[in-house]
Amino acid sequence: MHAVGRISGIWRYPVKSMGGQRVSTAGVGKLGLHADRTWAVRDLEKNATTSAKRLAGLLLCTARYALPPPPEAGPGHAPEVLIGFPDGSEISSSDPEVHAALSSYLDRDVELRPLPPIEDRDQYRGQMASAADLHNYFGLDAGEPLPDLSMFPVKKLAELSRYITPVGSYVDAYPVHVITEQTLRTMTGLTPGSDFDVRRFRPTILVDAASTSGTSDHPETDWCGGTLHAPLAALKPLLPTVRCVMPSHAQPELRRDRQITRSIAAHTNHCLGVYGTVIRSGELREGDPLDFVPSDRSILAATAGAGAMRVKRLLMKAGTTAITRGLKLQQN
Repeated sequence: MHAVGRISGIWRYPVKSMGGQRVSTAGVGKLGLHADRTWAVRDLEKNATTSAKRLAGLLLCTARYALPPPPEAGPGHAPEVLIGFPDGSEISSSDPEVHAALSSYLDRDVELRPLPPIEDRDQYRGQMASAADLHNYFGLDAGEPLPDLSMFPVKKLAELSRYITPVGSYVDAYPVHVITEQTLRTMTGLTPGSDFDVRRFRPTILVDAASTSGTSDHPETDWCGGTLHAPLAALKPLLPTVRCVMPSHAQPELRRDRQITRSIAAHTNHCLGVYGTVIRSGELREGDPLDFVPSDRSILAATAGAGAMRVKRLLMKAGTTAITRGLKLQQN
């Protein structure tokens, strides 16, 4: 075990794709940060949870809980949330007019929906996506190849082919997202004129790894497969976070900048930050030191053997073909 840095920021996102709340401390468990993404916007025409990948205006909205979330907050128990619009107006999730207000703002028939109970699996299913949808999702032109998803475990790919989000959550793929200050500085240096503000990437935690990361430009990637120990909880970084078009969209105080997505595609193969899970429930606090215990064999290494990789890539080739014919589109 060795020190790799400290937590320099923690964010909770009450509503999927809306602005997050920076918090100084938060509980963490199997589903990630306590009370993270307990609400989402549902597209009534498509009968599916939607996001800023389709409705970029969601990122210009803010969301905050009316009161501190109670211990039971989660699937089937969404606390009251207050949504702020770009014009400064605000509306509560308990107001019957909230659906009309969102529909008017987004110019689309939508409803604000609480995170369904885990047993209500049908509510986690989604809409089929076309090849054009997928290229828009990743911010790619029609002729550009889709990202290589072979790093994902086959079980996770199968889950996300059936559901818009993992059952019990409104996150994209995994309950935790970690990014480092050094990664953001690296990308800023590679992309003159672009602002790699941490808010564009919507992490669970931001880590200051500058004094302990050696020569790595993206230290969190080196943690995949190991364990990050905070004093009161532990996280397991799993694999790089595949980035969609959302970081390039406008947010409060951040302009639209397509070069963000282009630079990530060119320099880091569409990935920035890492997905992870919680392996010891407890509490994370801003300023917490983080110690790292490497694994003998990370998830990435486990799929790196020549034979295993050949089989995986064959499966991925078939999967990508299936996706372009209409697998469900996962949304943030």
